[in-house]
Amino acid sequence: MSETMLLGRYGEAAAAEYLRQKGYKLLSLNYRTRLGELDVVASKGKYVVFAEVKTRRDDGFAQAREFVTRAKQQRLIAAAESWLQANECRLQPRFDVIEVYAPLGTETKKPLIRHWENAFSAD
Repeated sequence: MSETMLLGRYGEAAAAEYLRQKGYKLLSLNYRTRLGELDVVASKGKYVVFAEVKTRRDDGFAQAREFVTRAKQQRLIAAAESWLQANECRLQPRFDVIEVYAPLGTETKKPLIRHWENAFSAD
C-alpha cells in the first residue's frame, strides 16, 4: 500500500474515532458504490452525516477541505443517495468535511482535526 493510501486510512480512522468521541454513532466506514465512496456515515440527533475525510501532512499548499470540489460533492451526493436507498433511515442528511492534519511522526501524538459541519448541500 502506498504512503498516500496509508495516510488516507490513518486519517479516516482518526476521523471516525473523533466522531465517536463527540457522541456520533458510526453506521458505515468506506461505503463503496459504483457512484463513489463515502468515508464515514454516522448519526447524531436528527442527522445522518456523510463525512468526507481529507488527510494531509500540512496545509502549506492548501487547506484539505479545498479538495472537496463541486465534482467530488456530486459524487458524494450520488453515493449518499445510494446509501439511503439501501438503508432504512428517517434522519435528515447532512454533508460534513473532516480535515485531518497528520505531520510525519503523528503516530506518537494526536493529529489536528477540523470538522466542518454542513460543508455543502445536495441542492
